[in-house]
Amino acid sequence: MSNKITSFLSILALLIFSNVAFASSTGENEQIDGGAVDTQEEINAYIRHHLQDAHDFTLFTLGESGKHIGFPLPVILWDDGLHVFMSSKFHHGAAVAESNGNYYKLYHGKIYKTNAEGEISYDEDRHPTNARPLDLSITKNVVGMLFAGALLLFGFASLAKNYKNKPIPKGFGRVLEPLVIYVRDEIARPNIGPKADRYMPYLLTAFFYIWLLNLLGLTPLGFNVTGNIAVTVCLALFTFFIVQFSGNKDYWKHIFWMPGVPVPMKILLMPIELLGVFTKPFALLIRLFANITAGHFVVMSLIALTITMKAVFGPIAATGMSFALALFITVIEILVAFLQAYIFTMLSALFIGMAVEEHDHH
Repeated sequence: MSNKITSFLSILALLIFSNVAFASSTGENEQIDGGAVDTQEEINAYIRHHLQDAHDFTLFTLGESGKHIGFPLPVILWDDGLHVFMSSKFHHGAAVAESNGNYYKLYHGKIYKTNAEGEISYDEDRHPTNARPLDLSITKNVVGMLFAGALLLFGFASLAKNYKNKPIPKGFGRVLEPLVIYVRDEIARPNIGPKADRYMPYLLTAFFYIWLLNLLGLTPLGFNVTGNIAVTVCLALFTFFIVQFSGNKDYWKHIFWMPGVPVPMKILLMPIELLGVFTKPFALLIRLFANITAGHFVVMSLIALTITMKAVFGPIAATGMSFALALFITVIEILVAFLQAYIFTMLSALFIGMAVEEHDHH
């Protein structure tokens, strides 16, 4: 048991220390020159950079030299034709990339079309006015989603193969089977009822996909997929369309013309119920996005205590305090990773159940 506890703590320490690049790397603009992050503004910029998507993986930066250790990703642009090159051409935003006579610059995580000198023009509010090509690049978040999808295909294909040959799964299938049964018996059937099995493929996919992406966000690779609002919007839209296309006549009747309610109240409640159709998926996407983003922000802020409090408590005390607090929050984040997947799946099942429920009106 002690060996298991030691291994668990070692993994957590690796997850935390892998993010402690404050001592050698900075935010989007400061990454060009490298150097230490030692001011509140640089720390805030670094945290914002960590929460954003990126066109490459930067694992860490070597000391004052500012040399980034990582690997590039493919950049795919459509700008009067297809342009494909590796993100290493940008040199983390320090260089201008040339492709078929066109020049592009990476600025605050977005790609703008420029001249050979990489000049960026601004409006009166300091927003770039350069044209932006259609960006279809394989970014860090896209890699995370593809990786999570591949793991799900591998895991459940193995589980299905085990069921085909024997009634009791072996290997990793023994880990997946209780979770599948839990989603079916504790989430789908209580909230949807007799028609629950019809929606199990979607609910299982949503649960395991979100859970796996949340866990990947705690790894040294720094994925923040479910902290990207575009991803949570897409996931919520799946639930929204499934609910609307599954709704029976009673579901729509309770929205537009509630039975047993006086006519004046029906007219008053109709827009409120119709608004509720859209607020339900909105609550799904905001809850997942906000909780995951807040968790990453808190962990990074606690790690930053090593820098901001070393002048008061000394470097050793500040580092120890930062590590203890970040370790505690990281353990909580492991629980939140499961909890947010559960809540999204449970609410999706609840909304589907409300749409397919058969009402007996007297």
